[in-house]
Amino acid sequence: MAGGAATSSDRNAAFTHLIDPSRTWYSNRRLIILHAWLVLLLITSSTSGYDGSLLNSFQSMPLWNDYFNQPQGPTLGLLTAIQNIGALAGYPFAPYLSDGIGRRPTIWIGALVMLVGIAVQSASRNIGMFIGARFLVGFGLTFAANAAPMLIVEISYPPYRAPLTSLYNSLWYSGNIIASWTSFGTSKINNEWCWRIPSIVQALPSILQFFLVLLVPESPRYLVAAGKEKAALHTLAYYHADGNENDALVQYEFEEIKTAIRLDREASKNVGWKALFNTRGNRKRMVIIVALAWFSQWSGNGLVSYYLNKVFDTIGITDTSIQLVVTGCLAIWNLIWAVGASFMVDRLGRRFLFLTSAGGMAVCFTMQTVSSAQYALHGNNAAAHAVIAFIFLFYAFYDVAFTALIVSYTLEILPYSLRAKGFNVFNFTISVALIFNQYVNPIALKKIAWKYYIVYCCWLVFEFVFLYFFIVETKNHTLEETSALFDGEELQELQEATARAVAEVRHEDKDYDEKDKASDV
Repeated sequence: MAGGAATSSDRNAAFTHLIDPSRTWYSNRRLIILHAWLVLLLITSSTSGYDGSLLNSFQSMPLWNDYFNQPQGPTLGLLTAIQNIGALAGYPFAPYLSDGIGRRPTIWIGALVMLVGIAVQSASRNIGMFIGARFLVGFGLTFAANAAPMLIVEISYPPYRAPLTSLYNSLWYSGNIIASWTSFGTSKINNEWCWRIPSIVQALPSILQFFLVLLVPESPRYLVAAGKEKAALHTLAYYHADGNENDALVQYEFEEIKTAIRLDREASKNVGWKALFNTRGNRKRMVIIVALAWFSQWSGNGLVSYYLNKVFDTIGITDTSIQLVVTGCLAIWNLIWAVGASFMVDRLGRRFLFLTSAGGMAVCFTMQTVSSAQYALHGNNAAAHAVIAFIFLFYAFYDVAFTALIVSYTLEILPYSLRAKGFNVFNFTISVALIFNQYVNPIALKKIAWKYYIVYCCWLVFEFVFLYFFIVETKNHTLEETSALFDGEELQELQEATARAVAEVRHEDKDYDEKDKASDV
């Protein structure tokens, strides 16, 4: 093992050798249990996806519009943005809870706050109640969405870490699908329950997490950082090696986690909020993380995610049933592409997927703009249908990276000491971008219609250039090693220190076995 740390390729080969190929998620009882717990964490993203589609569906319901007196302009913008304003209010507290009391309790607190918000939203009697409820939903979601993906990345069995973490954001569309089709079904109800029922259904993931999430295994990395090394080793051994604490893989994971956290603590530059910008490696991380967060909401997708009905209006599709059906079909389409990309991240690599995504989006959004112009200028019905087709193609390219990868890539390039804070910056940037979009998009669409798309066409070209120069390939590395890729010599130091620690453990075990055999004789 000690010799395996000399180079990255040797190191990866040595680590891969430690993984038992017969231990697959479907053939090992404890891995099946672990993945069942991970599903409970993954549905946090479903809650966000459900909410993201819910208001879009409500805007297509005449009864919802009548009940709240036809919200327009600033009121509609506030209705859409208030969830993200609530999220902004939670950001100062989320990382301290995740690092202070643990990932599991933070998710539980988030689920509790969301349940209160959903209850108020479902019982709303006026626009003020509805707005206040959506603020609470966003506030609670901040805590759950900060802790859940970190817990996924930190307890996953190594061969499945990247796909599972990529699935987290991909399952945003599972909530989107349920919301779209639930709203389509209840839109036939000729009273206020047409929107109250979809609102109540939103509570299901939070109810499950409220009752079950405290039973999920805690992050071994949090346990080591909290001085509970025995509990961390037990967790790794129980789920990754059927309880064998001396398993080679478990020992390597355990020693690497301890070494990485020790190195971070020894370097004062890696502690606190200032550490996000103190070193060249950290500054590069933050530039990438902020850019990815902004790109994920400012690539033209915001027009569809929150104002699809307004886009339909610009191309003459005004029938409520048709709008809801297209919205529901688009959600299913997105889920298929995002999940497919999640299982290809280790095979194709992050860099390839990001560049393919940006290039494809630029082409498809340009064609969507041309088609929208043809309809607006000439009333061409074929052009209107082409807009719908290019929206679907645009989202296929968007999903392969900006759905599947942005959360997993952000988490894996951050060291443990900065993971909660760096991920909080990522989520904060998304909320700012969403609020900006949700206020600007409806105004711009109303003023200049299809011409507004040209802005996004130019921006997408910029995104491709940025990603080409900044994205670092991270496949085939452990979590600790991936986060160290940005730190130059620290990567080599981590590898060597981990190898020495594992070698020492192996030597102590060997001495103990020899003494044990001698005593038996």
